[in-house]
This record gives sequence, C-alpha cells and structure tokens, in this order.
Amino acid sequence: MDYQHIGITVLWLFLYGYIIIGAIDFGAGFFAFHAKLTKQDHIINNLISRYLNPVWEVTNVFFVFFFVGIVGFFPDSAYYFGSTLLIPGSIALILLTIRGSFYAFENYGQDSKLSWLFLYGATGLLIPASFSTILTIAEGGYIKETDKGVSLQWVELLLSPYAWAVVFLAIISVLYISSGFLTFYANKAKDSEAYHLLRQWFLIWAVPMIVICQFVFLSLRQHNEDHFNNALGSFWWLFGLSIVFFIIAVVLIYLKKAHGVAFIMILLQFGTAFFGYGISKLPYILYPFININKSVVNDQMALMLIIVFILGLLLLVPSLILLLRLFIFDADYVKGKK
Repeated sequence: MDYQHIGITVLWLFLYGYIIIGAIDFGAGFFAFHAKLTKQDHIINNLISRYLNPVWEVTNVFFVFFFVGIVGFFPDSAYYFGSTLLIPGSIALILLTIRGSFYAFENYGQDSKLSWLFLYGATGLLIPASFSTILTIAEGGYIKETDKGVSLQWVELLLSPYAWAVVFLAIISVLYISSGFLTFYANKAKDSEAYHLLRQWFLIWAVPMIVICQFVFLSLRQHNEDHFNNALGSFWWLFGLSIVFFIIAVVLIYLKKAHGVAFIMILLQFGTAFFGYGISKLPYILYPFININKSVVNDQMALMLIIVFILGLLLLVPSLILLLRLFIFDADYVKGKK
C-alpha cells in the first residue's frame, strides 16, 4: 500500500470517528428539544446532559484532523472544495458557532430556555445536512471549471435527487445513531423511563434508516453509474455485512437484550457501509478533478503527514477512551450520583 492510500485510510478513520461522535451529539440536541417541547424533558434531559457535558468540547477534534489532513495530503482539494464550498461551509460554521453558544448558556445560565433548545435541536440536524453536501459534490457533476476558476452549479445541486437523498440520509443517520447510543446509555444508567422512551425512538428511526439507504443507492445509480457498479460489483459484501449488523442491532434492542453489543453492531453497520462507500469511490476524492494517484504531495511530505496523523490518532483515541471510562461509563456518574 503506497503513501496516498495509507493517508486516505487514516483520514477516513478520523472522518468516521467524527460521524459517530458527532451524530450522538447532534441527535441528542434534537431529542432534548423534542422532549422539552412535548414536556418529557424531565425524563431524558438529565441523562443527555450527563453525556454531553464531558465530551462536547472534543467532538470537533476529529473533523479538524480530517480537514487539515485532506488539504495536507491532497493540496488540490483546497482549490476545488474551497472555492465551491464557500457558502455551504460558511453556513456550517455559523451553525457550529450557534451550537457552541448554547453550551455556554447551558453551562452558565440559570435555565434551559425553549429558544436555546430550539437552536440546539435545529443545528443538530442542519449541521450534518450542510456537511453532507461535501459528499454529494464529491460525486461529480456539480462543479464547472473554466478559465476564470471553478464554480458550484447550484441549480443542478438543488434539483438533484441524489443530493437530497444524501441530506435525508445524514439527518436520519444522526437520529438513528444517537437514539441507539442513548438507549444503551439509559439502560446502563438503569433509568427505566428514559430507556423506554429512547428505545421507542430508536425503533421508530430504524425503518426510515434502511429505506433511505435504498434511495441513496438508487439515486447514485442515476448520478454516477461507475461508482454504483464498482460499489455493488466489487464491494457488495461490505454493504451486505452492514445490513446484517443493522438487523442484529434492531433485533437485540427490540428484545431488550445486550444493549452494548447492539451499539457495537450499529458502529459496525456504519463502519462497513462508510468504508465500502469510500473504497468503491477510489481513486477519486472529487470526481473527476482530484485523483489520489495524481494529486498527492511528494513522498517525503506524505510520509511525515502519515506519521503525524497516526500519532494524533494514537493520542486521540486513548484520550477519548479514558474520558469515557472516567465520566461517561463511571458507575456513579452514569446514574447521576456525581
């Protein structure tokens, strides 16, 4: 395996970590707002706060590593994505700022006002929706390059079935992953009221989860047939495993058994699908402009970046595990005793 493939693998791991941790965070925000709106906040919002307080500050670290790494390994990505994602990226940054402001009000304010929770819940869905446009644009067909530079074809993007399928996939995935984790967390906390409510939400979002995946594949076939054929022709087994893991997770939570194993199945479900998507897309990062075999930095720089990012991964993952052990899964903390 050469440097560019090692590099993109490490970066894909960072992005996968951000998707999982971010999804739990974003979905928790929506559930907190929904519970406040339906006067069920006394059931789950304390549980959600116990999870969010220790981890919200580290959520974006994975994304920062990925963003810096993609520009470092493949400098052309700064030109193409930087020019076309100016507006979507700016919107995402504004939403992240609003979300960060909520945490400050939540931690130092006297009460969680409905208006704050609305912004918190709305950004939890709008941020992944805005970020999903990056994956959509990367499939090609939305960028036009001329002598004057590159520009995003907004009309094609807004009218694209594939683009909207990916947006809904991002939103539903956030709610599905978050409700799956919070169900496991409520069970570990032995909070029966929160557990039953969150388990119900997970089972509700499981059906749209599998349905939207089918729409994404069907729309991908129309938009980029080469990627679709490569995904199902060469890497069908990864997507098949993803469906198997999905079924196991839903069955276990439906039967109220092995919730930790069920959440691991959710992680494997998204891991196999996410890496299947990424591998089948290679060698292109942005079709047809950025090819990892042609757009990578020189070997010496690539090697140094790989070393730095692997060290970052080795530092970040154990730190996250330590954080989970000291706070999130501490026997007294999870039950709200400290």
